[in-house]
Amino acid sequence: MPQRRSFGMTPERRFSDDEAAAIFDQAARAEQRVRSEAPHAEGMTLTQLQDIGREAGIPAHLVAAAAKSLDQPAPGAPRRFLGLPIGVGRTVELDRKLTDPEWEQLVGELREIFEARGAVRYDGAFRQWTNGNLQILLEPTTTGHRVRMRTTNGGARPLMTAGLAVIGFGLLPALISAVTGGFEASTIGVGAMLLFTGAGTFAVGALRLPSWANRRQQQMDAIAERLLLVTRTPPPEPPALPPSAPPSLPAATGE
Repeated sequence: MPQRRSFGMTPERRFSDDEAAAIFDQAARAEQRVRSEAPHAEGMTLTQLQDIGREAGIPAHLVAAAAKSLDQPAPGAPRRFLGLPIGVGRTVELDRKLTDPEWEQLVGELREIFEARGAVRYDGAFRQWTNGNLQILLEPTTTGHRVRMRTTNGGARPLMTAGLAVIGFGLLPALISAVTGGFEASTIGVGAMLLFTGAGTFAVGALRLPSWANRRQQQMDAIAERLLLVTRTPPPEPPALPPSAPPSLPAATGE
């Protein structure tokens, strides 16, 4: 009759390879059964996420801000011309409407950020600040306001187009000489001069586009973050007016 093994702490039981394989197999089956019987998780609420973050030392408002960022529209792809960014934009959804003082403060910040006075326009519930091709539009939504920011580099495309046109004219003498078989030094010289001029004009318009687009995108991202931070708190209460004095009674006059 085999001896019965003890499960006490001393001595600790040792399992054979076959027993270990059987134990892990049975445990795996049990774990799969628990998963199949458990209800499917529907995700976690913001409060639950904030509780988890609080245990990890992350402030609740930072968790809420990160969760809100998931609801923001993804930045649109920049408009391109010949593969180069010619225009950028950003849209941000706000949880509440901007007050008149907040909009006026935003206009002041826009003038400082973009170093331009711009023009303010009101069209019913719609507002906008524009400076040439740079447009900041404020429009109402069912829950608050939507801010659309967009701009286009108006000077780069004409320079690039003109440069390509001059390059094309510079190639004509070489093509004509190749077709006719006559190579004249003066004609080739004019063509070379046009090629260099066109390439320089194209470069003036093209080389500054990447840095310009990156700077404008960073500026718009900073404005969006600032607006999201402002609208996470309720609008300030208007200052209370002092109580008005009761109307004075007319002085009595003798008859």
